[in-house]
Amino acid sequence: MKLTLQIAGFVLTLFSFLPLIKSPLWWIRVLDFPRLHVAILLTATLVAYTVLYGVTGGAGEIAMLVLWLLAIVNELRYVYYFTPLAGVEALRTEVETPANCITLMVSNVRMTNKKYDKFLQLVLRTDPDIVLINEPDRAWHEHLKPELDKRFPYAIEKPLENTYGMLLYSKFKLLDSEIRFMVEDDIPSFFTVVELPSGLQFDLYTVHPQPPRLMQNTETREAELLIAAKVVKKSPHPSIVAGDLNDVAWSSTTKLFKQISGMLDPRVGRGFYNTYNAYIPLFRYPLDHIFYDPSFRLVHMERLPKFGSDHFPILITLNYEPRNQEEQQPPKADAEDHEEANELIQEGLEKGEELNGEKKKENGLK
Repeated sequence: MKLTLQIAGFVLTLFSFLPLIKSPLWWIRVLDFPRLHVAILLTATLVAYTVLYGVTGGAGEIAMLVLWLLAIVNELRYVYYFTPLAGVEALRTEVETPANCITLMVSNVRMTNKKYDKFLQLVLRTDPDIVLINEPDRAWHEHLKPELDKRFPYAIEKPLENTYGMLLYSKFKLLDSEIRFMVEDDIPSFFTVVELPSGLQFDLYTVHPQPPRLMQNTETREAELLIAAKVVKKSPHPSIVAGDLNDVAWSSTTKLFKQISGMLDPRVGRGFYNTYNAYIPLFRYPLDHIFYDPSFRLVHMERLPKFGSDHFPILITLNYEPRNQEEQQPPKADAEDHEEANELIQEGLEKGEELNGEKKKENGLK
């Protein structure tokens, strides 16, 4: 039993410190996700070891336990900011009757999920102004389009059969809309300018990069997010970036994205709002995000009930208050951050070219 606890402690400590390595290797980056789980398991291991065996093995044993403790602290320092113990980053509106509200719903519907009507009912009940749908294929598009076209006069549509399709429906006017392929030829992102009834405008970017998974590193994910961050920063309009980012809110990539873009995360100081995995309560992470410019103030945010997908939808209402933007303090990038972002973008673009070439060869053989 003692040896078992020691091995468990060693492995969990390794899981804690490995993500400090700035590498896109999938088996490193996937450890960004379970930081709270590792902290809990390692705490249980530490408590069990000290209760059962005490601290009687001399300096080596003390060093081991101290290292475990440091590993726990290392994990908690990431997730701490997404608990009510930390101060909020995005302030709530103080306007009694917000006049320039936008309600945005973000949902990964899961391509293989066939509960089209249940999702439609959720959209109709929550009545958002803008709906972003990740992972729709042609079947999803065909089932949703008749009903959503009645309620949303503006749309950008790119259903795909590769789990990276995207649909965007809006009650507000969409201007200069584009479907972009920033890194990979079969993974779209949307760009549009949204015009509110008052005439005020803001940019909306929607993304869905690849996740880290077995034998799939994260160069392209990092590049796509950081390219979006740079575009946002240069835009003359306030911006919102939304979508299934396939990354947790506390990762180094998300932190760098926020620093480069200068955007706020409404989760900070409020909670995890975990959106994945809807099927497994013990393993849930915040993967679907809405980041926004300090010109917006938070009115309301909630995680919606599941409807058959492995993701929960998330719903947010923001009020456009550009006069009060100086009251919010978004993260800022220094020269080192910009250098790191440029390197990651270059690596991701090179990897994207490689993947695009491989896919073209595969398609040529079919």
